[in-house]
Amino acid sequence: MEQPAPPAWNRKLALLVACTMFMEILDGNILVTAAPQMGRDFGVTSAQMGLAITAYLITVATFIPVGGWLVSRFGARRVFCTAIVLFTLASVLCAASPGFGVLVAGRILQGLGGAMMVPVGQLVVLRATDKADLMRAIAYITWPALLAPVLAPVLGGVLTEYASWHWIFLLNVPLGAFALVAALRLVQDRETERRRLDLPGLVLVVLGVAGVLAGMELATGARRPVVAVVVLALAAASLALAVRWLLRAAEPLLDLRVFRVATFRVANSGGFVYRAVVNSVPFLLPLMFQDGFGWSPVTAGLLVMAVFVGNVGIKPTTTPLMRRFGFRPVLLGSVGAGGLLIASFALLDPRTPVAVIAVLLVASGALRSIGFTAFNSLQFADVEAPRMTSANTRSSTVSQLASGLGVAVAALLLQAAAGADGLPDGGLVRYQLAFVVMAAFTLLPLAGALRLESGAAAHVAGR
Repeated sequence: MEQPAPPAWNRKLALLVACTMFMEILDGNILVTAAPQMGRDFGVTSAQMGLAITAYLITVATFIPVGGWLVSRFGARRVFCTAIVLFTLASVLCAASPGFGVLVAGRILQGLGGAMMVPVGQLVVLRATDKADLMRAIAYITWPALLAPVLAPVLGGVLTEYASWHWIFLLNVPLGAFALVAALRLVQDRETERRRLDLPGLVLVVLGVAGVLAGMELATGARRPVVAVVVLALAAASLALAVRWLLRAAEPLLDLRVFRVATFRVANSGGFVYRAVVNSVPFLLPLMFQDGFGWSPVTAGLLVMAVFVGNVGIKPTTTPLMRRFGFRPVLLGSVGAGGLLIASFALLDPRTPVAVIAVLLVASGALRSIGFTAFNSLQFADVEAPRMTSANTRSSTVSQLASGLGVAVAALLLQAAAGADGLPDGGLVRYQLAFVVMAAFTLLPLAGALRLESGAAAHVAGR
């Protein structure tokens, strides 16, 4: 049955999806500053509290692939609304947790809800938007990934200090209720298909993704390096088997043939590295300001908010920039200049004027906003409608993995530098080395952008 043409633009729907994605990403980062207080209340150490953080992130990343199948089986409207309800009720469970075990269980349920909200929400917008308006829609649903990691530490610290950590979860209740009402009014269903669940593909993908994140977490802790290596090796083997299976299966969980589309391939290979690097910066900066500069957590958190100013300030110009110059020049400029700015953070020290640091952070935020929007718009530019669900699921999984791996790699770099001879633990030098290495990684997405044709996705850019 022929589907009707999508409407040109649905701003309300894009804002709804952006809000739900903001809730999901925020909850993945907000517990960091509240962990010590929560640990004291539950009688566990701050290190043990890390389980509540990683349990959520691993659950989201590993169960995103199921979202695409659920949409094809039950419809986007039903799955999206169910995800909002599950996420909201799990937030209540977390706030009311009588013990640490219940908190972890609540975080896993939150992760299941978030795993459905991430790909399904984005898919709803992609299906309801014409290619000519794709950049504007993507610009709306990109801001959660930019702002949430920056706002989370500050918001978590303020709520913990002036109210209690319970409000970190209780805030999701009114937001979830509002999102559910809006979703019931705005989200429309297409015809569903009785597609069989690719169980072998699901098991292999889940084991592989969960193994990568768990292995990086073990490596960061540095207590069981041998176990970390074994887990990462098993994860790599599982992912290799998953690729082989998905390429041969009649109805695969993820259609990997979408990687034959050049724009999608570039956006999800170089874009993966770019997202990892960019997401490591809000993790490294506040630590460097506190450990290396000796600043207070509040001062460090407020200064990192300058990244937020750059994100918001440049947002109205991201779409006009791509329309004026095209995707290739914008990616080359934003990734190249962004890498140089990250490298420049290695030159900062306590004597650097605060105004200079603030200007660098604002510029960094502006460039990361342009880069995120360009990669996110480019990846779906040439994907045909029948493959959109699989492409969106694959993209969401890559994005979630990149966020977790960026922070994990940065933490490993800090730990490796701290263990080197002559480098004191907590010294400024290890942060400088971490910024230099992370900046060097931007050469990979830069090379990918160079391989793009000059007129790539011109029909989306409107050129």
